[in-house]
Amino acid sequence: MTSKCNGSLWVKLWDTIKIGLILIDAEGKVVLWNDWTAKHSGIPESFALGHSLEALFPSGLSNAFKAAINNALLHKLPIILSNALHRSPLPLYPTPLNSDSQIRIEQSISLTPIIESDMRYCLIQITDTSVSIKRERVLHLQSERLSKEASTDALTGLHNRGLFDVSFKTEFARAQRDKSPLTLLMIDVDYFKLYNDTYGHSAGDNVLKAVAKALKLQTGRATDIVARYGGEEFVVILQGCDSGEGQIIAERLRKAVADLGIKHEKSDIYGYITVSIGVATFFPGATWMPNDFMKLADQALYQAKHAGRNCVRYC
Repeated sequence: MTSKCNGSLWVKLWDTIKIGLILIDAEGKVVLWNDWTAKHSGIPESFALGHSLEALFPSGLSNAFKAAINNALLHKLPIILSNALHRSPLPLYPTPLNSDSQIRIEQSISLTPIIESDMRYCLIQITDTSVSIKRERVLHLQSERLSKEASTDALTGLHNRGLFDVSFKTEFARAQRDKSPLTLLMIDVDYFKLYNDTYGHSAGDNVLKAVAKALKLQTGRATDIVARYGGEEFVVILQGCDSGEGQIIAERLRKAVADLGIKHEKSDIYGYITVSIGVATFFPGATWMPNDFMKLADQALYQAKHAGRNCVRYC
């Protein structure tokens, strides 16, 4: 590289550094244009020297970018451009020859005033942040995926037991604080072990997925939480739902599963897959603890099973 900067060692240094380096004088003319800048702009150093940035980039520089350079030269203060506001201020590309079909490199730019004798310069340092930003996006997506996997039941796609435990405590505390009702449904697939023994575990998995989908479709509010509690058991948290509404929704869920029409020859009650549902409601003023609430819903489920199954019971 040939420039107004003296010394072959300095020249090699500028061209070895894996960032863009542009040095402009007080008139805005380029006096240093390193290889990285040449590579990603498509403008050779021999042409860039002596030209202004506006002449080199006729597609235009933003007024904010030009003002930042002027401020660095006039007020002799270093400036770091906000990556959020100046994501890609210079038309630099991974492969400039195909720039028409490419997105600009995302850039981090710092402007450093340099005073030598009576001469003023501005050093523009350009770092390609595309790789780090892509890495951050990948890490964010991976984090979201891992978070989802950690809180989702792999078979049914519903919330898992871990997320239910956390959500139940949160919603119970909210109901106490807001003095609002909270209804809990405990749901058990009737004679599921017999179904597995008769039709096989693969068919049993398909039943759990079908039941989960039916439950989810019937609980349409954004605040409703449907989870697989374990094995063939499911739970539903209904925020702001009193006992009457809870029993109506539970009956709707029971009917939705029965209407799937999944044949179960070993069922003693229906000949198809059915569910038993226990309902409990926390109401303002109740002195229960979360465990007490869970026990009530479990007792209601027990009553539904002993009442012949394929039914709803409230406790």
